Amino acid sequence: MSDTRASIEERENGPLVVKGVTSIERTDGQPVEARPAMALCRCGASGNKPFCDGSHAKVGFESRGGKPAGRDRLLSYEGEAVTVHFNPLLCAHAAECGRIASHIFNDQQRPWIQPDKGSVDEVLAVVRSCPSGALTVTGKDGAPQHILSERTQITVQKDGPYWVQDVAPPVPTQAAGATPRKYVLCRCGKSGNKPFCDGTHRDAGWSDGAPEA
Repeated sequence: MSDTRASIEERENGPLVVKGVTSIERTDGQPVEARPAMALCRCGASGNKPFCDGSHAKVGFESRGGKPAGRDRLLSYEGEAVTVHFNPLLCAHAAECGRIASHIFNDQQRPWIQPDKGSVDEVLAVVRSCPSGALTVTGKDGAPQHILSERTQITVQKDGPYWVQDVAPPVPTQAAGATPRKYVLCRCGKSGNKPFCDGTHRDAGWSDGAPEA
């Protein structure tokens, strides 16, 4: 169940203000000191990442602008036991799907999702691991479902975005199939779908300057 005290607010042309989150860590599992209220950088320029140091004002960061990398539409890929649904607008290109089950989720094949190439458990594991909520799954009878964690947490991805679980989002998640309980927030300042990540950091080769794990 969501911790109603945990929330993220966006400051116009400024940082993300996080309140009530007690667990924040880096990709390698190293903890980041959590504070009752934290201003996290989202312009990509802070010298004290993941925290804001005011650099957004110097670089002229804007809260909105740009063109999203994907369209807001719910695509369905039907299998014998389950159907997988995918919204390109929500995808942050974390590539967890290919890492876990490339025989099912492979952008070199058409269609790129083929549920029957693996087990139902493998499909469910991928949907559970998708940090942005771009992937949902449906059984033979029912509506698309997310597989959610009960843990309230923010993970700071190396050279990438913030993965957020069970924290009230800064703006309503209005995209088709979206959930307010897991999503990915832009950290590089370049997304066309701010405050959410659209994978632009990867295409731009953005680096957060943090040492390799």
